[in-house]
Amino acid sequence: MTLKMDADALNAFLESDFPQVAGQYLVETVDETTLTARLKVEQTHLRPGGTVSGPAMFALADLAIYCAILSRIGPVALAVTTNASIDFMRKPAAGRDLIAQCRVLKLGRVLAVAEALIFSDGGAEPVARCSMTYSIPPK
Repeated sequence: MTLKMDADALNAFLESDFPQVAGQYLVETVDETTLTARLKVEQTHLRPGGTVSGPAMFALADLAIYCAILSRIGPVALAVTTNASIDFMRKPAAGRDLIAQCRVLKLGRVLAVAEALIFSDGGAEPVARCSMTYSIPPK
């Protein structure tokens, strides 16, 4: 499979179409099987108890899966999440960025299914697992 968007193109798309998240997220790598994205954890992402909040982890998974799908279909801004499930498995480290590793499991004409594992940067065990289905608008 030939990718339609590489990491640089995905980051540029996020900067232009989603300026509200500019600087918080970075697509680090993308290839035919995996996309890796980073959340630059800041104070605003933390919750009491010194851990990264669930909504921050969910947002990273959603953004990373969205970008994994766009890497295959191109810049379709109106592709939207239609289903999501997330399992929070471990407390992420507050002082480290979060890394999402995504795989697209099925890419159809109108639906895409993907999953993401989220890790504290440098950690070996995932802190969360997320699966999502996206609706792809007609051309």
